[in-house]
Amino acid sequence: MRYDSITDAIGNTPLVRIDAAVHGLRNIDLYAKLEMLNPFGSVKDRPAWHMARPLLSEAAGGDGTVVELSSGNTAKALALLAGLNGLRFKSVTNRMRVPEIKELLLLLGAEIEELPGRSECLDPTDTDDPLTRFHQALSEPGSTYLHTDQYFNPRNVEAHATGTGPEIVKDLDGRAPDWFVACVGTAGSSTGVAKVLREHDPQVRVLGLVADKSDFIPGIRTIDEVHQVGLFDPATYDSIASVTSQEAIDGMVTLIRRCGLLSGPTGGAAYQGAVRQLAAVDAELAGTGDRQTAVFIVCDRAESYLSYVRDRRPELLGRTRRGHSSASLTDAEIRADARTVAVEEARQWLARGEPRPLVIDLRGPHAYATLHIEGATNIVDEVFEELVRSGLPFSKRTPVLLACPVGEKSLRYAALLTRMGHPDVRSLAGGIVAWRDAGAPLVRE
Repeated sequence: MRYDSITDAIGNTPLVRIDAAVHGLRNIDLYAKLEMLNPFGSVKDRPAWHMARPLLSEAAGGDGTVVELSSGNTAKALALLAGLNGLRFKSVTNRMRVPEIKELLLLLGAEIEELPGRSECLDPTDTDDPLTRFHQALSEPGSTYLHTDQYFNPRNVEAHATGTGPEIVKDLDGRAPDWFVACVGTAGSSTGVAKVLREHDPQVRVLGLVADKSDFIPGIRTIDEVHQVGLFDPATYDSIASVTSQEAIDGMVTLIRRCGLLSGPTGGAAYQGAVRQLAAVDAELAGTGDRQTAVFIVCDRAESYLSYVRDRRPELLGRTRRGHSSASLTDAEIRADARTVAVEEARQWLARGEPRPLVIDLRGPHAYATLHIEGATNIVDEVFEELVRSGLPFSKRTPVLLACPVGEKSLRYAALLTRMGHPDVRSLAGGIVAWRDAGAPLVRE
């Protein structure tokens, strides 16, 4: 094929059938929509181009900066699009959690600004959050930035309603699948595709997948985080289920090694969540002679997530797992071993002292600098994980209070430290958000 511009190559990605010998579903045809084959490498190429195109037309021949609150694939696509048009690109985020993505953005010429947000993602209802204030300022009249606004821009959804969704129907010979399985990030792809599929067949069922509350999967939000996204509508989904990082990596490895698809962890999560959900449906179809069809999206490629895999499954990269790991705990183990403490009880615990508990704030340094519990020590969760792998990072005689944004990551670490023999470690229930909402004092660095 011949194109006049790389943007002409966005879309029309393949729909590939996954062999039943791999997934084990005997009565369901499972297909992967390979958005990883877009020219910039991800499903975000479509909305990035659709959102940026009118802004780039306005800025033609001028000087300006495209800006987006993104630390991942949307930022990557927008940086390339801005460069194509002689413009700068600025990525604003609370925290860059995947080092390969950060380095790639720098290679693309992006400016990265990590603002001191209170939590790990934009919360538009928290008007005191610096990240939220910056987002609001971008939309004010006279702003010099070209803001694509992926969390609220309807063109994010339109990109998939006019492209991804119709392509799926076309490749299924004019039929909509019985099931559409989508990981939920900005909710643009799941909302846009679901709209089109249901126009063809109102009986299409949509499964939304979110990250487990105590876990991190690039490109997927937790159930609490998705409610902060302006494009998210619970009515889009027939059901919503959570997936863990371990499931995401398991699915990623299956797609790579058994299917030849160089999927990242988001695609792995979509595959694993689809097979898990559809297993019961497959059993119901057995012996009926009926068949169903399901589609999931492979969002991006594996190469940008090698450090993510190395930290969680080093054996997959020929390395030996070192020491203790919070990622290895099951939900049952966390519930059995983790101790929590409510805000008021924690305040009394801190006030009593003798010995005063050591308060560990697991959030990013910018969130910590903005507001934190007085006397707390900031150890970012990834660094804390490294410390714990070598053994208990503090004396067993020291009581410990762990705090994170909403109390989920700290719960996992509380369980791990308890299993390692620490007698008095507790997780702050509801995290710093609950502490703030209760009116408990917070200090600024």
